[in-house]
Amino acid sequence: MSKRLSRSNNKMLAGVCAGIGEYFGIDATIVRLLWALFTFLGGAGIIAYIIALIVMPNK
Repeated sequence: MSKRLSRSNNKMLAGVCAGIGEYFGIDATIVRLLWALFTFLGGAGIIAYIIALIVMPNK
């Protein structure tokens, strides 16, 4: 059975970070912290989050 990248039901905002964490087998909090870091350092995190929200399907 292959793994599929999808938004998670364990969500704070839309489930994007939790879905990425589940896909790579890491804690969603770490993904959220990295995402916040990218957002504050360059602002690209917001655009990437919106794109991931549109592209990633629900479970």
